[in-house]
Amino acid sequence: MPVSVSVELNHLIVPSRNNRESAEFLATLLGLEVGEEWGPFIPVETRNGVRLDFASVPEADLRLQHYCFLVPEDDFDAVFARLVESGVTHFADPQMKQAGEINHNHGGRGVYFLDPGGNGMEIITQPYEPERRRPTAW
Repeated sequence: MPVSVSVELNHLIVPSRNNRESAEFLATLLGLEVGEEWGPFIPVETRNGVRLDFASVPEADLRLQHYCFLVPEDDFDAVFARLVESGVTHFADPQMKQAGEINHNHGGRGVYFLDPGGNGMEIITQPYEPERRRPTAW
């Protein structure tokens, strides 16, 4: 049986082609602030205290990452407008086939796109709740 421990996600290192460009893009899009550069990192902190430390890495070291941001329904229109204004192509699906559309998964709204660093980004208004099913056999 698991032991109950108070654990919170503190930070993630986000590999990017250009740490400043990616940090500023995300901060502008989500209405957040870019923190002071320290070492190889440009930080952006979310409202729940999770810090994304953008780091420039060689192109050969870039692998697609996925980051999903939960935004209030009331803020989605403004965030989405900034995304459209940025000229970045957005999609309703993670396979990036439904260009220019949003989804309505889980009773909310959502959109997928790539940031300037090549990372997969997602904005949603409703968290995904996996179906909770009991296994039929162990």
